[in-house]
Amino acid sequence: MKPNSIQRTALVTGAAKRLGRAIACGLAADGWDIVVHYHSSEIEAHATVDAIKAMGRNAAALACDLSDETSTRKLIEQATQALGRISCVVNSASLFDYDDPKTFSIAKLNAHMHTNLAAPILLAQALHTATPDGEQSVVINLLDQKLYNMNPDFLSYTLSKSALLTATTMLAQSLAPKLRVVGLAPGLTLVSGDQSETEFANAHRKTPLGKSSSPDDIVDAVCYLANAKAVTGTVLVVDGGQHLTPLHRDVMFLTK
Repeated sequence: MKPNSIQRTALVTGAAKRLGRAIACGLAADGWDIVVHYHSSEIEAHATVDAIKAMGRNAAALACDLSDETSTRKLIEQATQALGRISCVVNSASLFDYDDPKTFSIAKLNAHMHTNLAAPILLAQALHTATPDGEQSVVINLLDQKLYNMNPDFLSYTLSKSALLTATTMLAQSLAPKLRVVGLAPGLTLVSGDQSETEFANAHRKTPLGKSSSPDDIVDAVCYLANAKAVTGTVLVVDGGQHLTPLHRDVMFLTK
């Protein structure tokens, strides 16, 4: 830790791999200590912890099944015990499983709602309770540009993220001034599903700016929102303008 610096500690869910790891490492580079949440990716989570410690920041890994209410309710307390008061939660962990109106099931919807909606609400609730009077914390909910550019692919996922968008507004209204609650909606950022690198590159270019978001773009936005004391109840869309171009299929299926 830098001399005379104020300790800031963030919990990043799904921080073992992919975008969650990039966010965790980016916040660490910005001066935050990081609690790395993971579900089953223990080896990758500890690798993320090691990478953060190599930057001179403190880090710890915590396992939690975000579909389990009891475990999720304990996560803020466990994170606090590990590294001290948590003042930022980034809800990066997300279930992203395919269905559409023809294959929809209640079981699949429930699975998405538990992880993508209920868990972020429970963590916001717990963070609000843990924030001392006179202090302020922030929750950053990872959403999706497709909420502003609807298509029927990934129906249950989209419904869960749509609900989280609404919850972001309601939580910001209810939990202020102790808690700021904001949303961040990336575009196509990393290779998804069965995409090839070529298919990803082609889809990534299909935006008004000629490229969608990169992990670095999302990290920059997270760091801004984590420190933006006057920002709450709003969503920052970081997607190269992808949401401005109507698509009849999810962008990951665009191959030409």
